[in-house]
Amino acid sequence: MMSGISGLSPVATYILDEKDEAKAATTYAKTDATVSNYVTSFENDASTITSASALMKNYKALAVVLGAYGLSSIQGETALVKDLLTQDPTSSTSVAAKSGNATWLKFAKAFAAWNETSSSASSTSSSTPFSDPTELESTVSSYEMSQYETSLESSDSTTGTVSGVGYALYFSRVMSGSMTLNDIMSDSKLLKVVETVSGFNPTEFGALDYDEQKRLLTKSVDLSDFSSSEKIQQYAERYLGMLQITPQTVTKTNTVLSLYGSDGSTDPALSLFGLSSGSTSLVSQLFG
Repeated sequence: MMSGISGLSPVATYILDEKDEAKAATTYAKTDATVSNYVTSFENDASTITSASALMKNYKALAVVLGAYGLSSIQGETALVKDLLTQDPTSSTSVAAKSGNATWLKFAKAFAAWNETSSSASSTSSSTPFSDPTELESTVSSYEMSQYETSLESSDSTTGTVSGVGYALYFSRVMSGSMTLNDIMSDSKLLKVVETVSGFNPTEFGALDYDEQKRLLTKSVDLSDFSSSEKIQQYAERYLGMLQITPQTVTKTNTVLSLYGSDGSTDPALSLFGLSSGSTSLVSQLFG
């Protein structure tokens, strides 16, 4: 059995951290030089970041903000980041709206102040998500948790298998009873947990097309399993239990869903459409 932190099993580690993940994440952030440095830099610069352009030019601040929303891997996708930051998320023509990705839409709505009067990345607003101390603290806390969860997913150096604790913690704090199957499928981490508990091999399942994936999950997923925090925790523990029976290694799912995954991984999917992730707007590439 793979051990978690402090020699604990993955399930024991999850149960311990799930009680107060924010505290565990804060402790981790203080001991990780990179995370600590990025948080300090972001907090020092936050008051000066009043536009999408300013945020995109500040590498460390952008890393913290994207990480807080579970979108760390799109930091290099400048066209996508710009579109999400500057387009009106209530517009049916925006990338966030057309993607159907709940995470992208949440991110775009959080920065709606920067696109109220203009779609330009240089558009500024006297009211930004960073002007509120509570929001600033929330952003830092979410970033620290995302980094902590990522650290827990590091594969075992001997077997190459992952603990699953990071995904289980993410699942517990993000999943809710109001989510639909489409919401789950648009979030690569939630999907990983659900498909594993449903008995599917993530790599093989990821090779199926979207409609086939949805057909199979419709039969195997009971949304009432997510109707309470207790049930969600039990589901996360089932996921960790499944990993002990059938270990998984670190792999990238080969599926069009990666385009709309919570982690924002876009390159593989874009290549399927013959698209690039350069400076050209993804709106014109994907939805034009």
